[in-house]
Amino acid sequence: MQIGKGTNLPKTSITWPHQVEIGNNCQLESNILFKYDGIWEKGPSIIINENVFLGANCEFNITDRIIIGKDSMIASGCKFIDHNHSTELLPKNERQPDSKKAINIGKDVWLGVNVVVLSGVNLGDGCIIGAGAVVTKPIPAFEIWGGIPAKKIGVRKLNTK
Repeated sequence: MQIGKGTNLPKTSITWPHQVEIGNNCQLESNILFKYDGIWEKGPSIIINENVFLGANCEFNITDRIIIGKDSMIASGCKFIDHNHSTELLPKNERQPDSKKAINIGKDVWLGVNVVVLSGVNLGDGCIIGAGAVVTKPIPAFEIWGGIPAKKIGVRKLNTK
């Protein structure tokens, strides 16, 4: 596991430590789960850039890749899941096929408490996601989204004071 300078690692759970890279000056609260959900592969696949805040009880359930841009704030209870099961009807003795697609979170992104970010989502720089939202599709930079599924509810504006 790679941990940058000025970053302290509280009580966490990690399935494959070599899959996790955390940048400088990050603030992590307790009980974060870094779960690389697959067999051994060269890493890292969970990349947290510098100056990121991760609240308590966040879950990273990753089989492909997630990148969180610098200066982002992720509130408690957020979940990131980059894979999915097919809904195809198969005989009971056959496992549903998996699909996986990376998650990319831009710089200075804010996620409210209990946000869920699903497979293939890209969050543009500076966007804000309201508490409890389920994000299923890409969100452009500086937009504000909320709800289930998440929908656009506003735009961040530059304060000219």
